[in-house]
Order: sequence, then structure tokens, then C-alpha cells
Amino acid sequence: MAAVKTFLAGEPFHLFENSMYFHRYLQWKWLESQPVTYKTFRMYRVLGKGGFGEVCACQVRATGKMYACKKLEKKRIKKRKGEAMVLIEKQILQKINSKFVVSLAYAYETKDALCLVLTIMNGGDLKFHIYNMGGDPGFDINRSRFYAAEVLCGLEHLHVQGIVYRDCKPENILLDDHGHVRISDLGLAVEIPEGEMVRGRVGTVGYMAPEVIDNEKYTFSPDWFSFGCLIYEMIEGQAPFRARKEKVKREEVDRRVKDDQEKYSHKFSEEAKALCQQLLKKSPKQRLGCHCGQMGAREVKHDEFFKCLNWKRLEAGMQDPPFIPDPHAVYAKDVLDIEQFSTVKGVNLDATDDTFYSKFNTGSVSIPWQQEMIETECFKELNVFGPNNTPTVDLIIDAIPEPEKKGCFPFRRKKKQSARMRPVPIAEQYLQQGSTYRDEAQTW
Repeated sequence: MAAVKTFLAGEPFHLFENSMYFHRYLQWKWLESQPVTYKTFRMYRVLGKGGFGEVCACQVRATGKMYACKKLEKKRIKKRKGEAMVLIEKQILQKINSKFVVSLAYAYETKDALCLVLTIMNGGDLKFHIYNMGGDPGFDINRSRFYAAEVLCGLEHLHVQGIVYRDCKPENILLDDHGHVRISDLGLAVEIPEGEMVRGRVGTVGYMAPEVIDNEKYTFSPDWFSFGCLIYEMIEGQAPFRARKEKVKREEVDRRVKDDQEKYSHKFSEEAKALCQQLLKKSPKQRLGCHCGQMGAREVKHDEFFKCLNWKRLEAGMQDPPFIPDPHAVYAKDVLDIEQFSTVKGVNLDATDDTFYSKFNTGSVSIPWQQEMIETECFKELNVFGPNNTPTVDLIIDAIPEPEKKGCFPFRRKKKQSARMRPVPIAEQYLQQGSTYRDEAQTW
């Protein structure tokens, strides 16, 4: 590999630098680096709520690509002293490029909010599918296995990057149009320096591992306990330590997590029961996935529960999902049922906040932006050359630019040029009812 790099850095690269292809590459990089503002997008209906603001559907004006825009209100962030949490979430999202974790495509700011533009997931979250699809709550073993496997791949990608998720639960696992799932809401995630441990009593009641409840130091062990809770809930139709809508104090749920053994019904196969028992061990030293550090996912993948899966096909997105969302169905709350945020009072923004905002406001993220250009065929439409692969006028460095046409109505020419952008149809659910991207679970 080193020899190949050395060779390519020599004459081949110098030839590339002097070619029209290099100049076209620079044009694309320039386009990618252009400032991103609220004018870059069209905003549509509210999809849900986050801890610091609303989540809306949005569309990139230039390409027609749909995303979810997570708005973080500046005053609400400052009031809750959430600057570090917000910046960590943004930096982690920017670092991760996985088909099993929602991707960050753009980060920008407005006068009142910081905005994360993320993968839009149109199939709802697993909590909705577990409890609101009619019949008994929960999934069959095969469907539970498929979702668990894709979440496992997402956790693996996070852990390999040194990131512990700390909030694995059904409402944070989202379905896309095709029935595949991704991990979302990395607000509680944290990057662990190599060779170190972290401490923090964060997560969601009933899903936090015993070591988190006791405020002990840990690395990736809490994610495997929460992963066990997720699998249990998908199969049983309720969480292992707290029944749905059960009115019980937080302290009692924490006691159950630390002291009680979960119960298994006839819904569990022997393999599923054995896997959950291994993941829900009270001690990290005995828990499945906790013996290989960042590579704990490999240990979990070899469990009997997953032996029938072809991991290569699944990781390539070639495994057929057991359920495909109906494109006309709404898999979440009606827009009128989403509570509005109250106005933040007594908080003033000043120049001291600008340093934080400048770290957040970084524009487009390279790989998702390039994928957008390809998926929307903008690359195909714009990346053209002359006859017989000769350079076009814009690639001839010494060419004199054509003078702008004169006339009395220059604004009509600009309007005509902007109209050349092809119209992109908008799915009805973004304009009327339905919610797909949710980030509204109670965290502690």
C-alpha cells in the first residue's frame, strides 16, 4: 500500500494536476465549500420535538434532496448550559459515516437557532411500530433479529470510532422508506480517549446499565446493556424493568435494574432468551460484548441468535427487510399533537456566544454532500465535457469570460435561469400530516 501511494504521488499526480479533470475537481470543491444558510433550504412541516427545539422536514433548493432539520434554539441552549452537549453531538455526527447511523449533511445557524440537517427517515421509530400497529405489541423473532442486527452494526461503527452511544432505546431507532433502521439522536454520546474511561449518569430510565446508575467509570458496556433492553422490548412488547405506562418512581426502576431478574414469556426462542440474558448481566465483567473493548460487536455477532444471518449481505444493505413502510401511511403523531415550545425568557445572546456558534456553523459535510450530488443526478448533469472529451469553456484557464448580455430587464434573465432547475415533487406527508423523524423521548 505504501508503495502504491508513493507511486501515485509522483508523476501520475503531476499529470492529474495539469489536466482538465483537476480543474473540474476544484470547481466541485469550491461548490461544496459555499456558505450554507436558511436560504439553502425550503422548510416544511414539523416532524417532532427535540430537547432544544423542533425537527422539521426540509428540502435543498438546488437539488431537491429531502432531509430532516433539527433546530436547536440558541436561547434554550444557553439557558440549559447545553453548549458542550450540542457541539459534541455535531462533531460526532460529522465524524460518523455509516448506513446504520443517521448522517449529518449540513450544519448552519440562523439568528435564533443552530441547525443540524440530517438523514430523513420516513418509516417512523421502533417504539411506534412496537406499540401502535394493532394487535399484540412487539415483533416476531425474525423481525426483531433483523432490526437488532442493523442496530448492532451501528453500535459497532460508533465503538470503532471510540464513541459510546448511551441512549439505545426503541424511540431512537428509525426506519427509512425501504424498511432499514438507523441509530438517531446522539445527544448523549461521548468520545472516549484511547485507554481511558468515562463517568456519567446519563441515559433513559429503565435502559441505563447498573454501572451508569451507580455512577461508576465505564467504556462501552452501557450500550450492550441497553441493546439487550431493546431486543427484549421488541420481542416481549414491553421493557424488561418497567411496563408501558406504569406509574413508578425513577428510584424503583433503578432498583429493579440493579436487583431484579427480567422475566421471559413464550414469545422468546431459546436463542433470543439466552442472548438477552447475556446482554442484561448486572456486571460488565460478565456481560456479552464487554470483553473486547471497541471490538465487542464481533463477540455479539457470533451469538447463536444471529447464526442464520449473512453479515456481509446485511452490512451491504442487500438483506431484504421483513417490513417495508407504506409510503402513504403515517407512522407517528399528528402534527397537531406535537406540543409547542414555550418562549425562553430572561436569556440574552451576546458577542461571547459567537465563538461557540462559529465552531458549529461549518456548512456542508463532504461525503453526504457528494452523495447528494450523485443521487440527485446533479453531478451527471453538470460534470460535462466538450466533444471528444475536450475541455469546456469553463475549464480553459486562459479563456476570456463571455460578457454579460445587456438589456433593460436583467432580472428577467436571472428569473429564467433560476427556473431551469427542475421541479421536485414533495411527498404529501411533509405538507400535511404525519411524522417520521422523532427525537422527543424523556432523557435523564
